Amino acid sequence: MLKDSASFAADWRRVGEKMPPRAINMLTLDPPEHTVVRRLFMEALRAQDHTALERMIEQHTTELLATLARRPSFEFLTEFAEPLALSTTSAYLGVPTPDPAWSSRIARDIVAGMDAGLWPERARPVLAAQEELAVLVEEWLAHPPPTGVVGVIAERAAGSGVDPAIIENTVRGLLFSGYSSGSKLLGLVAIALLHERAAELERFRAADTARAVEEMVRYASPIQAVARACVRDTELGGVEVRAGQAVTLLLGAANRDPARFPDPGTVRLDRHPNPHLGFGRGPKSCLGSPFTAVFTRVVLRVLAERYPGIRALSAPTYFPNLTARSVERFEVAFR
Repeated sequence: MLKDSASFAADWRRVGEKMPPRAINMLTLDPPEHTVVRRLFMEALRAQDHTALERMIEQHTTELLATLARRPSFEFLTEFAEPLALSTTSAYLGVPTPDPAWSSRIARDIVAGMDAGLWPERARPVLAAQEELAVLVEEWLAHPPPTGVVGVIAERAAGSGVDPAIIENTVRGLLFSGYSSGSKLLGLVAIALLHERAAELERFRAADTARAVEEMVRYASPIQAVARACVRDTELGGVEVRAGQAVTLLLGAANRDPARFPDPGTVRLDRHPNPHLGFGRGPKSCLGSPFTAVFTRVVLRVLAERYPGIRALSAPTYFPNLTARSVERFEVAFR
């Protein structure tokens, strides 16, 4: 379904639904419009120095951990994963780092709003959060940085043929993806390595780190579900899906499918092949997944090499979200 945009639409306007202008971005468009936007952004991502990216993430990680190491304990998400994801994503984009408290509030409103179909009261804060983010991104594109992803996009936007509003919305999504998705994944991985399977961080040092991160994405599945609109009558797995129907894809369940993954509830850091759906699949696969994979790999490597004694102090708590798994608190200590 993720690959078949002719039958299953990410753009709900194709089945008559209305979409707020701020919600129309690369991920909510279908080919051929989607292809043009993605090409522009992929060119900007490929233009970055990825060796320098790894060095930058390692430096930010090392400095923040050195500060936290002076304390008896700290809250992993709000004091480590979120500020680290925010500073590194901003550096990657080439823009000033937004206020961490403001960014955290905006991200929580947007993630909660993903479940507005079940809890309608969550929809209004999302619109307000999108407007606040839009003001920030418009300023970046009006006065683009000389380096980074945003600088390249601003330089090439005029000749791309892409609607400036869609460029703004997609940059906003790129910031949100790097910050919110990156920090959520790191938090969930830390829970798996330090709480659920406390011996795994030590094993990470000796593992093929690329494969290990892919396995942690599968196991953690920060995005649990996505939805598609059926555009034309289609048979799927022996079930007839009618045009106009909404279909929810449970990515978290797919990533634990025993028919696809032997012993799916076990972390196998060397699992290969690993056809997980943690970053999506097909034309709508996550644009920021390469950055998130590098971010997670570098941070885990630094933790495993420099702070192998890090441990969980208590069980984690979670926000009541269904579309995205969202850690609320996870207290850890270095000693």
